[in-house]
Amino acid sequence: MESESERRVMACFKSEADDAASVPFDLPIDITVEKLQLVCNALLQNEETTPYAFFVNDIEIIDTLRNALDKDSLENSEKVHEILYQPQAVFKVRAVTRCTSTIEGHKEAVISVAFSPDGRYLASGSGDKTVRFWDITTETPQHLCEAHKHWVLCIAWSPDGRKLASGCKNSQICIWDPATGKQIGRTLNGHRQWITWLTWKPLHLDPDCRYLVSSSKDATVRIWDTVLCQCKLTLSGHIQSVTCVKWGGSDLLYTSSQDRTVKVWRAEDGVLCRTLQGHGHWVNTMALSTDYAIRTGAYDPAKATIVHKDVLDTAEELKNKALERYNAAKAAGPERLVSGSDDFTLFLWQPEIDKKSIARMTGHQQLINEVLFSPDTRIIASASFDKSVKLWDGKSGKYLASLRGHVNRVYQIAWSADSRLLCSGSADSTLKVWDIRAKKLLYDLPGHADEVYAVDWSPDGQRVASGGKDKVLKIWRK
Repeated sequence: MESESERRVMACFKSEADDAASVPFDLPIDITVEKLQLVCNALLQNEETTPYAFFVNDIEIIDTLRNALDKDSLENSEKVHEILYQPQAVFKVRAVTRCTSTIEGHKEAVISVAFSPDGRYLASGSGDKTVRFWDITTETPQHLCEAHKHWVLCIAWSPDGRKLASGCKNSQICIWDPATGKQIGRTLNGHRQWITWLTWKPLHLDPDCRYLVSSSKDATVRIWDTVLCQCKLTLSGHIQSVTCVKWGGSDLLYTSSQDRTVKVWRAEDGVLCRTLQGHGHWVNTMALSTDYAIRTGAYDPAKATIVHKDVLDTAEELKNKALERYNAAKAAGPERLVSGSDDFTLFLWQPEIDKKSIARMTGHQQLINEVLFSPDTRIIASASFDKSVKLWDGKSGKYLASLRGHVNRVYQIAWSADSRLLCSGSADSTLKVWDIRAKKLLYDLPGHADEVYAVDWSPDGQRVASGGKDKVLKIWRK
């Protein structure tokens, strides 16, 4: 009779795309994750060692295979156990742990902060009617942009990082040059009520970053040509305020609205493709599984350098790089969309192909303010006014964990580029950094004097920026 420590089980490795990587073979039951890494890399004949996470029956193998198997599986010696392997980011982002500077400048609350796609520039929009650019190396104010006549509600970087769009409560949109702080072209007028969201056309579809889409409280969505400074198309199908708009990588537009629907449009001619119904209250927020790849465009966080190098690639080369990164993020299936609502639920959709949802995700006790896919698309994080951040499976929508620690509403969240960490900003005046694998709080970052409205993690992984009711911008580093 074999001793307990010498027991072996039959197993085979399987990738996320469901193709078996190996014929079944026997493994010692006490095999560690480190040894599984060696076996898997050898079987896949990887030239360079890739880090993997391993799962058996949806349970992650954290130390040894034995601890991940249930009693029945251990007793059934005939069964072949399928070990799912998931490649992890080859680079590691270190958690931010301290505030390196508190930069004053804005005269009212900071409503939005955003790093450019390569993390070189940082911009913020505020209730003092201005947009500001900040120098992130010296951590000082760089440019002050004045043109809006009301609160700046949203900002959006073009995926090539050369332009920033800002929308205000006075229904105007301005385009800015981050290098000089000057306005590019005329102010875009057309909406009748305030701007709720701005998104640029993905880089692999528009290497010149010419087109921009905006959604508004006036229930319309407009596509703008930022070179001619005029409106190209107006999409009016919603009957209440449009809360969010996303420009997908297959040239579809997704819009969410307070009329409880999400609509899918063809961007080229503005034709309505389908309406996604299911929510029982306002839809506040949406996220695409490819958001991070589209946001960062041709910039690959894995190749981040401490000192930024100038990009010398042609528009065509950048377009090809962006397309390659988009296809990698999309993998085998179509883009997935997750929507979050005032009805306390989230829905997961495949809007390119189906108007039926994949899953209805329940558990939050209050409205959902922001939802984001992790850069590797495997996990969805949702921030809610019930003081928690919840994690869900990015493919099936299955509930994974609740991250509790905030003592007031959670407004915004930001992923690190390697998908291992998540940062959240809350009305309790703190930021918190969470370890996604352990599903635990890693660092508590107090420092703000009031509610934290906006938070962003730079794609190069080096810093987090936050802003809120106390009018200052804080930079956090490791």
